[in-house]
Amino acid sequence: MSMALGTEVLIVGGGPVGLSLAGDLGWRGRRCLLVERGDGQIRQAKMDGVGLRTMEHCRRWGIVKDVESSAYNRAYPQDNVYLTTLTGHEMGRQPMPSMLNDKAPPESPQKRERCPQNMFDPILQRFARSQEGVSLKYGHRLLSFNQHADGVAATVRDADGNEIVVNSKFLIGCDGGRSAVREHLGIEMHGRGVLTHTTNVIFRCPHFNQLHDKQPGYRYMFVDATGVWATIVAINGNDQWRMSIIGNARDNAEYDEAQLKQFAHAAVGRPFDLEILSVLRWTRIEQVADSYGSGRVFIAGDACHLTSPTGGLGMNTGIGDAVDLSWKIAACLEGWGGRALLDSYAIERRPVAIRITRFSTSNLETMKQVPHTEAIFADGSEGEAARAKVGRALTDGLKKEWFSKNMHLGNRYIGSPVCIYNEAENPAAQQAEFDDAVNYRPSTRAGCRAPHAWLDDGRSMLDLFGRGFVLVYRSVAGADATQLRDAAARRGVPLTLFATDKPEVLALYEKTLVLVRPDGHVAWRGDRIDRSADEIISIVTGNGSARIES
Repeated sequence: MSMALGTEVLIVGGGPVGLSLAGDLGWRGRRCLLVERGDGQIRQAKMDGVGLRTMEHCRRWGIVKDVESSAYNRAYPQDNVYLTTLTGHEMGRQPMPSMLNDKAPPESPQKRERCPQNMFDPILQRFARSQEGVSLKYGHRLLSFNQHADGVAATVRDADGNEIVVNSKFLIGCDGGRSAVREHLGIEMHGRGVLTHTTNVIFRCPHFNQLHDKQPGYRYMFVDATGVWATIVAINGNDQWRMSIIGNARDNAEYDEAQLKQFAHAAVGRPFDLEILSVLRWTRIEQVADSYGSGRVFIAGDACHLTSPTGGLGMNTGIGDAVDLSWKIAACLEGWGGRALLDSYAIERRPVAIRITRFSTSNLETMKQVPHTEAIFADGSEGEAARAKVGRALTDGLKKEWFSKNMHLGNRYIGSPVCIYNEAENPAAQQAEFDDAVNYRPSTRAGCRAPHAWLDDGRSMLDLFGRGFVLVYRSVAGADATQLRDAAARRGVPLTLFATDKPEVLALYEKTLVLVRPDGHVAWRGDRIDRSADEIISIVTGNGSARIES
């Protein structure tokens, strides 16, 4: 039996990236259909950290309270602890506040959150479903697709074996590391490849922290004579824990339940009762796709970048992909976006993927290269010195992972065809900014995330951005602002004006006129209009080449 459906955007894959894309498109008033071959239930939470920039997106979507009220114990400490065993020696500790006690940094209205995927995905599902025009279909598998001049025709099989032809204007593959969409397009991935084989075990033990005498932590990292061999993470801050047995690039061993329990006993340093809830064997890979799409078909998230989770950037970067792509597709469907807008997607996002994969691998290397010796188990001064050395190496080496604010807020789009770079650039400074994971420096240079500042009415500057372009300007530049507004109106481009003379905003925004895109990144800035207003609007909307007909 076969039938046909029509939609504006077909999304393949219902993980957090696909759900974010569906929700954001729906939030923008567009119609989309998401198909996911699974049932939408999360049995093994692959992530648990929602990053600072992702929380800013959640703020725009109105779901911050949902994240904050998830089942994760917000009073639970978030310390990272380095040990021989939990009943043995503590060699170092990075204190971190609980979610309840943590504060938003000065540079953002939000703070990072702990919300594992089994809690976060349902929040995104509810958000997506709440948007008119969004449909989520589980138990549906993509079989094939073909592009034509006006769109994409895809064949999908539902849970009952029926084949459905879905006609859409665009198709987006958010279907993970083994993406069928990427393979159909013939896109290859390159990078360092396999880094380690790892086994994750979710287990239940309500009294886990009563088995030892250490202060509770979020992540316990275990070191033996061979180096860091495992971690145990508080997956819900109550009774569930995730043990990760870290292998290497060659050993892909499969363990039975008895062996897995032995690993847990070895980490604690004593036998104890635990209930194994799920086991996931996975491969840690560093790879980035050579391109992010072709024609009307694109890929996002793990389909175009695979990274070690040592940094918590995989899902968060994928959601960044979704936000970048969503407004551009919406612009093309609304008739004011040009082809260069779609071309800019890979140009902007691929360097971010390269940056985060390299950073994440460097964190793994810090863990794997920590000095290790049997002496860490010794009594007396020899053991104390060996343990202190390991503790310092991990505490100092991993600070950039725990405090990686610039990896979340400092991703500047350089060389984008839809940003106007009208100031001298310093390649050395660009590279230094690219390499710096920690120190975020707010800026309104073209391609940067527009900075946060609090307004007198209690809003953040970030609350102004999202629906369309926003021109932030000093009141003395009213004539230039009107020119840009009128040029946008002539092209049907949504643009609102925001005049401010608030000193804090003027200091952060630096220039008299700052044009901010719907995704909150700066498209152009200047102290005056340095070319025709029509040319500025044409470039930032991607209309330097043929339009995509909707």
